[in-house]
This record gives sequence, structure tokens and C-alpha cells, in this order.
Amino acid sequence: MHVTRQRVAKVPLRLLNGRTGRRTRLLAAATAALVVAGGGVAYASTEMFGTDQVGQTTDKGLVVSGDQYINPIGERLVIDNGKIMSSSVSPDGTHLAASITDGGMALAIVDLKNWKVQQLVGNNAAADLRISGNDVGQEGPTYSPDGSQLWLGRADGYTKFTVNPDGSLANPTNVTIAAQGSKRALVGEPVFSANGKTVYAAVNGQNRVVAIDTATGAIQQSWAVGNAPRDMVVVGTRLYVSNEGGRPAKPGDTTINSYGTQVPADPNTGATTTGTVSVIDLANPAAAAASIDVGLHPTALYAKNGALFVTNTATNDVSVIDTSSDKVVQTIATQPWPEASVGYEPDAVTLTDDGHLLVTLGRANAIAVYRYTTPQEPVSYVGLLPTDYFPAEITTVGDEVLVSNTRGIDARRPTGSAGHGTHDTTSSLQRFRLPNDKEIAKYTAKVFAQNGWGKNDVKRAEGNKQKAEPVPKRLGDPSTIKHVFLIVKENRTYDQVFGDIPQGNGDPSLAQYGENVTPNQHALARQFGLYDNTYDIGTNSAEGHNWLMQADNPEYTESSAGEYLRSYDTEDDALGHQRTGFIWTGAQAAGKTVRNFGEFHQFLTKPAGATWQNLYCDTKNMEATGQNTAYTLNSSSPIPSLNDVSVHGFPKFDTSVPDIYRYEIWKRDFEANGPANLNMFWLSSDHTGGPPNGAAQVADNDLAVGKIVDSISHSAYWKDSAIFVVEDDSQAGLDHVDGHRAPIQIISPWAKHGTVDSHYYTQITMIRTIEQILGIQPMNQKDSAATPMAAAFTNKPDYTPFDAVPNRTSLTLGLSTLPACGADTPAPQNPAVASAPSGKVPADKKEVAGRWGAWKSQQRLTGPDAKADNANPAQMNHFSWYEAHDWNKPYPGESKIYTPDQVPGAYIPSSENDG
Repeated sequence: MHVTRQRVAKVPLRLLNGRTGRRTRLLAAATAALVVAGGGVAYASTEMFGTDQVGQTTDKGLVVSGDQYINPIGERLVIDNGKIMSSSVSPDGTHLAASITDGGMALAIVDLKNWKVQQLVGNNAAADLRISGNDVGQEGPTYSPDGSQLWLGRADGYTKFTVNPDGSLANPTNVTIAAQGSKRALVGEPVFSANGKTVYAAVNGQNRVVAIDTATGAIQQSWAVGNAPRDMVVVGTRLYVSNEGGRPAKPGDTTINSYGTQVPADPNTGATTTGTVSVIDLANPAAAAASIDVGLHPTALYAKNGALFVTNTATNDVSVIDTSSDKVVQTIATQPWPEASVGYEPDAVTLTDDGHLLVTLGRANAIAVYRYTTPQEPVSYVGLLPTDYFPAEITTVGDEVLVSNTRGIDARRPTGSAGHGTHDTTSSLQRFRLPNDKEIAKYTAKVFAQNGWGKNDVKRAEGNKQKAEPVPKRLGDPSTIKHVFLIVKENRTYDQVFGDIPQGNGDPSLAQYGENVTPNQHALARQFGLYDNTYDIGTNSAEGHNWLMQADNPEYTESSAGEYLRSYDTEDDALGHQRTGFIWTGAQAAGKTVRNFGEFHQFLTKPAGATWQNLYCDTKNMEATGQNTAYTLNSSSPIPSLNDVSVHGFPKFDTSVPDIYRYEIWKRDFEANGPANLNMFWLSSDHTGGPPNGAAQVADNDLAVGKIVDSISHSAYWKDSAIFVVEDDSQAGLDHVDGHRAPIQIISPWAKHGTVDSHYYTQITMIRTIEQILGIQPMNQKDSAATPMAAAFTNKPDYTPFDAVPNRTSLTLGLSTLPACGADTPAPQNPAVASAPSGKVPADKKEVAGRWGAWKSQQRLTGPDAKADNANPAQMNHFSWYEAHDWNKPYPGESKIYTPDQVPGAYIPSSENDG
């Protein structure tokens, strides 16, 4: 068990027997446009980071990977066992139960009096109480009214526990809710009847609510509700249910899929267009549920004094329902920064006894505070209070406020490894007494500064046009760059690729794919610059592609990480899309053209015979003859606005498709049609896991990138082009600074050449730079606040083209069956740098390598149904390390080479696995 205690602006704690607020969530901002309280807010921007690194503590707070500092009010308890999905306090106020994920556990019980983790529940040997599986739902866990039971939401129902007198859990028993065809239960919040004999369950995956006998587990009643029911609360004889996906579709509605249900959605943004709260009359259970329209993505519900508060995470507001009439009587805006109306993601709310309404703003790391009197009386905005990373639950315990923060202090869990990884996730609790209103106004300035909410000019320029420059100072002013190429790769840390470059801040001992595997990336870094303080924000691909395409990982995906069964990649799930759209819809709205090559695609069809070997030979043939491919692959997106601008012959993620094949498909389109203003790529071979050796796949990816840059830089379009190369996430290895640190490259005549840039940058600042170049309106408060990377560019262009470097690692290394056209013959290696792997397995390692080969054959990383991150992350990272070092070198921080079942962390399920 890892627990870290820290004091942050210490306040005394006193636990009182009073209202505990089973699970409450926060609210923010006023009914109209918000005005910052106090008038003395210090404006800033993300330029404030300078060369700060993630993990450093500065006078502004702890630097995290999401363009933010954190320095919460009150006292902090760090939980080093993963991210909190949801939490609730026991009826007597002595314990908190938190469902957790990404750390090998499912549940943590916290002793609030002693401010420590008392018990861990999960399916691994380190757990204090063992259960089958670590899958946990979005909501709950929930205590029974008398505190004798705790119910934890799972993929197929609930696990109920007996609560011991000391607050620990015992006797886990599963309460199963059967699947309906392919739709598993994926339950949301459980709510007890007053007598504790019935549990009402939000069956998220089946769009219904059921009543369960707590003694027998039998389903007594079922009600149809809206799409993706999530949270619930009982008021008198009525049960209120938040439907995150809104109402059922009607004839004539435009719809998009969400877990096998067509939900009302916008065809351009792909986002849901309705949000509802269902009302079930428990006194008349035969009656159909009524429905109340609220904002988009209604998540948390909280009821008190005749009012029901609903947090609408997508419209960034809170609906106030008068429970005497079941009418929305007030809508409270949760948009504290005037420059942006979305992206704050209110996700929890509570009301104190003295009339303060508190709303957690997940993506702003803040609590919004309001003065509240009655449902009809408009609230008055007081200000903001700082939290840790992504607050998701809030309640009161006596006269203390208690907040659960999903990501705690970022991925800074203590480990035995020689570096950090993105799956070293933490969470945290914080507690404090509510300051007076004047003090809250002072904290508001702090929240603004930590988020970089400054007077950034995101408005479109008007009047006289300025002289063109690479990154215009005002959005809409002319840029010298007309064509942007965004190349998205998969999963590598900075140290894995560039740790061997002495000019940068690298650790050579963590270099896994150095210059003899990635000669093009190294050559590009020498010619166009090295960026050694840049960060990918997400933990995995589900989050990473969202950050790049939406400048955010919406709350739906954030809160789904405990299961990822409703959807992982949200391309085919309307609930994962923000209502302001994507980078491509923003480009189209700005009058720019878009062309997409596989990015954010969901579907792939391949003809028989399109094996890696045959596609490799087909690539060689296309390269030699100029002919088109002999295989017709079709890649597509369920989002109409993206599908319409996609080149369907360019395959999406599938590690049995070489990236050099993808390059040849793109090259023909480029030569025939030229580039669009925004060109997006998904080059995924560096994910590894396909038929060749992992190093061979990284070399394939490197060669494809080099060839794309070569083709662009030798074309007529080079003079006004910029190429951005980025990983979707950096989860597949270690980095000595932070697991989120990743390699990026900016390649352009207008990029500063031959420099080492150590400014703090993130994927968000990269996306904001692209927006600034193309005149795209920012999508939410995150990219609105971000400072464009103007320092990486120059007004004195260098038009020298790039010449691709031949691969030095054989692309057919490790294949069990060679291609019909023969093995790949690589160029000679550079003897002055670390050798590329040979693919040979030492005799004494053949048995262990064989066991890893059997493990690899079970992973779902190839073919039309391939899923990124399907493999257990700890196992995948060990396997790729062993391959890259010819089975001669233990994983960093370890003393031997493990078999798959021996890997520390092997119990952590993959992102695509619930168990």
C-alpha cells in the first residue's frame, strides 16, 4: 500500500455527526456572464511555465502535465493506488469509499479520522481483500442507510460488501445483472430505499433502471429511461435519474451510435444534442418514467431543501429543478473565465447548511462557490477555490468540505522503476473549512493563474491585416504557413527515442529506440530542433487522441476509465465528443480545407491476403513501379464531418499494416490532389505488437515519417508548410523526468533550426499553435488559455529540404514467415551510437522468449478489429524492452528478465479489458 500525506495550507479538522452527503458534486459560475470576484485577478497565460518541468514544485504550485499548476486549499492525502472514479462517505462520517482504477485495485477505504487509507480491495496479491476483477463503474460506491453494506458498481452488476464495525469491508458477494444481447449492464449509481431493503440501480449499458432486492439480488422491477443513465437520487417517493446521453431518439432525429444505441447527435460535431433527467414514481411503479429536459451530459444529482441540482458537464452549467413541480427554475452558468464558455466540466455539487453552493469544475481543478437561498432565487457568484488534479466528488462532513480528485498529483506514484510512466497514476482527497467570501475572492486569482486564464487574444482579427508571420499574434491575421501536417504516432516517451541525444535532457539508460532504430527522427531533430520539455497529457490512447482532436479529454472518457467497456476510443461513441467540435470542424468553420489519413477512424476492412508480408511487398512494388496498391483497404469514421474529408484507402490502427505502406497511399493522394490546409495522419506502427520485432516496427514508423517529410520538403508546397509530429500518448515506456514527457517535432522552413528548446510545451500548446496558424477558433478553455509556440518559429525561413535517411534496422526483423519478396536489407548502422537489435534470442533466454511469444499471440493488436492498448501496459512495456535489447537486459530498475505472469503490474488490466 502506498499512501503519501501532505499538508497544504493546513486547516484543523473536526468530524461531526451530521449530514454526510452520500455522494455530492460541485457547481460553478453565475446565471449570466461571470465577472471575476474581487476585481484584482492576476491575469496570466501558459507562457508562465517557462522551463518548469512536470513534477517540480514552484511558487505557483506543483507542475502537472495538463498546462496547469496545482496547489489546493486545505489538507491533502495522496492515494498512490490509481485514479479515483467516484467516492462516497459512510453515514456516520468516519470513512470514505473510493472506487479506483489504473493501479491494480478497485476500491480504497479511507479512515477519515486518522486521514489514511485503511483497506485496499482488488484482484491482486497486494490487496487487503481480494475480489475478481478491477472493473469499476462511473458512479458509486454507495453505503446502505445504516452503514452495514457497501455496493460497488461493476461491469455486470454490483459487488456488495459487509461493512465491519471498524469500517473495513468483508464478504464480497456479486449481484449480477444479465446482459441484453451485446449490452452488458455497466451499472451507474446504486441508491437504497429508506429501509435498506431495495437498491435502485442505474443500468447504464441497457438504458434502464432496476429495483433489486438487497437480500436475494433478484430484480423486482425495471423502468426504461433515457440514454446512459448515470446518477440517481430519491426525493420522497420519486427517483430522479440523470441520462448522460439524453432522451431516446425520435423519428427524423439525426443520430450517432453510443454502445449500440442510436442517440440524438449533431452530424458535424458528433456530439449529443439532448440531456434529460428521468423521474420514476416509486409509489406507482407500473407507470412509465417522466422526463425533464436539462443541459447536455447531465452527470451528478444532488437534492436538498426542495431543489434538485444537476451538473451538465457539456453545457457547463447546473440545472436547478424545483422538486415540488419538477420544473427547471434556474440554470447556473459554470464558466468563470470570460474568454471561453466550455471545457470547465462541472461534475459534482453540494449545498452547505449556511447556503453556499459548491460545484467542482473537473477540468479547471477548482471549486466554484455561490450564495444560494431558494430554487427560484438567482444565485450570486462568490469565487473559486483550488483543488488537486480533476476534482470529481464533493461533500461535507460536519463543518468540513471533502473533495475527491481523480488524478491527484498526476502520475507521480513512487515505484521501483528507474523512471516514471503514465500509469504511475495517483489520486487524492482534500479537506478544508470553507473560507469567508473575501478570502474566496483571493483564491479566485490563484485559480486563474494556475490555469493560465489570461487576456489571450482568441478573437478573430478585424480591420487592417497585419504582415504575415508564421504564428500570428492575433487569431485570423495572416500566416506565412498555409499547409499544416499533423502526424500522430503511438505511445513513446522522450527518453525512449531521444534519451541518447547528449544535447537534450535525456537519460541514455532509458533509450530504447535510439539513432540506429530511428535515424530519421534523430536527423530531423538535428536539422529542425530538439524539444526536450514537452508533454502528452493523456494516460493512454483513449485520452491521447481526444486531447489532440478536441484539445480535451471529455469528462465522459475521464470517468469511464474504470471499465472502458461502453467505449474506449470514442470515435464511435457520441458521448465522447464535446459540443464545440473537433480540430477539423474548427478548420472547416474557418474556411480551411481538411484531409484526413486514418486519424480518429473506427472501422477498417481488409481483403483476403492483405497480410503484413504481402503489404510490405506491395509497398516495394508501388515504390519501384509507381503503380497503385494491389489491395483495397477501406478505413472510415462514423462521424460524418470526418468521414467526408478522409482518404479511405489509408488504413487506421492495425499493427499488421506497415507504415511505409501508408506512406505510399498518402504519396499518391498528395501527388494527385496536393495538400489541404489541415492534413491529419495516424501512423501507428511504433505502437508495436504486430508481426515483426518491435524495433522493426518503430523503424518502419520512423522511415515513413522521414519519407513524408522528404516528399513535402521537395515539393512546391514546402515554402508555406509546417509539419507537427507528436505521440498520441507516452504510455509505452519510462522517462526520467515524467512519464508524460514525449518527443515532438516541428518541421518547417519557418521553424527555428538546430536549437534545443526547453520551454514547457504540451499537446495543447501544439494544437493552439495550429489553430493560430490556420485561424481556427479554440475549442474550449484549455486551448483558449494555451500560449502558441511562437518561440519555436522564426521570420527568417530556411528552405533547405530534408532528405530521408534509409532505415538501419531491418523492417522484417523477427518475422516468423518472411515476405515473398525477401527480407529487408537495412543500411549500415552508425557504429558511434548504440547498436540496433539483431532479433536473435540467446540460447538461455529461448524459453522465456517463447512464453512471451505465446503471450503476444493472444493480444488484439492486428487485423480489422485491432485495438490500441489492448495488451496489459506493464507487460507490453516489458516485452518491447526485452525485444529492443535482444533479451539481454532486464527492465530498468529490475534485476532479471520476467515471464509475462511475473511482471510487476501484470494484474493491471489493459484499457480494453475489464478484468
